[in-house]
Amino acid sequence: MATKLYDLTDVNSPGETYAEIVKTLSLIDPNYDTSHLKKVYADIICLFAGKYPGYRASNTKYHNLAHTCGVTLATVRLIHGLHLQGHKFSSRLIELGLMGALFHDTGLIQTMEEQEGTGAQYTIGHEERSIDLMEKYLAAHGFPAEDMTDCRHIIMCTILTLSVAEIPFRSDEIRTIGKVLGSADLMAQMADRIYLEKLPLLFLEFEEAKVPGYETPLELFKNTEEFYHSVARTRLLEEMGNVASAALSHFQERWNIDRDLYAVAITNNINYLKEIYEDCAENFDSLLKKIRRKS
Repeated sequence: MATKLYDLTDVNSPGETYAEIVKTLSLIDPNYDTSHLKKVYADIICLFAGKYPGYRASNTKYHNLAHTCGVTLATVRLIHGLHLQGHKFSSRLIELGLMGALFHDTGLIQTMEEQEGTGAQYTIGHEERSIDLMEKYLAAHGFPAEDMTDCRHIIMCTILTLSVAEIPFRSDEIRTIGKVLGSADLMAQMADRIYLEKLPLLFLEFEEAKVPGYETPLELFKNTEEFYHSVARTRLLEEMGNVASAALSHFQERWNIDRDLYAVAITNNINYLKEIYEDCAENFDSLLKKIRRKS
């Protein structure tokens, strides 16, 4: 059986994911200092679990810890792929990219004072909340102001409606890391083994946030293929400069696999979604049964 993306690392296991992140960093720089990353990673796990002072546990089922782990892993994989292609990033910049990945959806986590509903209500504009939390964290741990500014700009690349050209990066290298995170965010979720199964959970988040354009779960399924072709794929190729293609170099070097497993998984998900939607037409219950795949 051909290797699939999720056969390599289980992003539902924060420990397994962290081990693979560290392994990949060692391929970029055998002497990479992971002391800061280890601390931030542990604190993010505590934050999602409701064990970080001042914050409730994460209660969004789609944008959860596994998603954050998956995005962080995709980020370091793309950085490694770009490294193999001749792009050399400083340890500081790599660290900021990974911290951006770890914090990028923390704005969906409620403070102890925010007791109404779930964090999904902050979907629209959650990136700014994420940035605010990141800046408070970095300031509390002695990071310089320029690190906060650069990490802010990196996280801003995950805002789907924002053009990268509007973000005032201080250098081309920081812009590239921003494009890496913006790409990793899309890649990780759309390549997820249970992406289709999780779409009803995404609908619930959209519903609470009053995101326009999705009146029913079926409508979200119907529009997902169009979202991929018109928004996600276009953003990956054009806005993000196709840095996503660097994943192939990573898989070749790290795993001796001559395929971009993210691209394969995304294509499989979209093709299967199209197939089951055509089969089930307007019968949502039938569609739900179809998406519960065994593999």
